[in-house]
Amino acid sequence: MINPKEFIDESVKKIKDQIGDEKAVIALSGGVDSSVCSVLVSEAIGDNLTAVFVNHGLLREGEIEQVCGIFEERLTNFKYVDASDIFLSELEGVKDPEEKRKIIGRVFIEVFEKEAEAIDAKFLVQGTIAPDIIETEGKIKSHHNATLPSGMVLELCEPVIDLFKDEVRAVGTELGLPDELVHRQPFPGPGLAVRVLEPLTRENLAICRAADFIVRDEIKKAGLDEMLWQYFAVLTDTKATGVKEGSRDFGYLVVVRLIQSVNAMTATVPEIPWEVLKTISSRISAEVPEVTHVALSISDKPTATIEFA
Repeated sequence: MINPKEFIDESVKKIKDQIGDEKAVIALSGGVDSSVCSVLVSEAIGDNLTAVFVNHGLLREGEIEQVCGIFEERLTNFKYVDASDIFLSELEGVKDPEEKRKIIGRVFIEVFEKEAEAIDAKFLVQGTIAPDIIETEGKIKSHHNATLPSGMVLELCEPVIDLFKDEVRAVGTELGLPDELVHRQPFPGPGLAVRVLEPLTRENLAICRAADFIVRDEIKKAGLDEMLWQYFAVLTDTKATGVKEGSRDFGYLVVVRLIQSVNAMTATVPEIPWEVLKTISSRISAEVPEVTHVALSISDKPTATIEFA
């Protein structure tokens, strides 16, 4: 485990040496990795950093309001960019998760290079962490921030690339970031795109988003959010017969994933009160018309990965 204070001091010096008097943009998602990077780089280069929060149309319910609410006041140069139509048009009908990641990575860079050009930035700051590289190099799954397209104009600055999630959280606490942000559950860069196993459409994104909100809502109500590393819903590419309003229905199977972890390299599925699980299932089936069946994933990592795709 690193010493957070020593890491911060060393990182600020390295960032100053790398970026100097040039300008930089950071891909700010609101997650702990990019948030910690934004503060580290801001301490190193001040107003020469612009934080860009891109809405790729793959975010969770309420996420845009939450991220903008936190960072509009905390960062001098914060910009919200709604690029959802661009991303979703490129992703329309795509099913393969690796192809989704490649498309998202490419479009992200296109968006950021445009923003960087507007302020004459030379550097792109990313919140890449060690598991992103390990899983990409091990061909477990590629992370879009670790498989950037060739020919990229911007030079990369990745301050926490050698850290694991628990270490990034420790640095965030040392930097004085709020607990709600430091301990926010991890969310994949490609967002809900990798939690929809169907060919991607705006309609099935909406189904996944609605089911995911119910999972998060009930876990928080039950006071289980702090004990869990991640808790979310996956819209599978499987349909099953159900009964709604006394008639046969044929709808989606949604899988609920609830796991505990320390650094994301391993994860376990804890015992969750049956009443909580039943409430989640009942609400998804009742409130999301397209869903007929709800299942629970009970596979640890390994052999499973945390995400389904």
